[in-house]
Amino acid sequence: MFQFTLYSRSYCHLCQDMLDQLHVALGDVVHTIEVVDIDCVGNEEFLEVYDELVPVLMVSPEGGPRQKLCHYFLDLPALHLFLNESKEVFQHGTK
Repeated sequence: MFQFTLYSRSYCHLCQDMLDQLHVALGDVVHTIEVVDIDCVGNEEFLEVYDELVPVLMVSPEGGPRQKLCHYFLDLPALHLFLNESKEVFQHGTK
């Protein structure tokens, strides 16, 4: 299972575009997506880090390290590479 976090803003059309494209791109891949509005009270740490970069997509395989996949636009080649590399790791039993 893959865990995605999308750092976003409620009024950001690029953020909504990335979320919509991510749903389509993932298809049958088992995943969760958490959308974090960096402007909400309590998210000041994310606002400080991602203010000018949203949308920012982070991903981690279950139990694996979290990494930044892309920002501004969904990077489909990077997403496919991440999914393929993760699948190979799972198939070889190292996770």
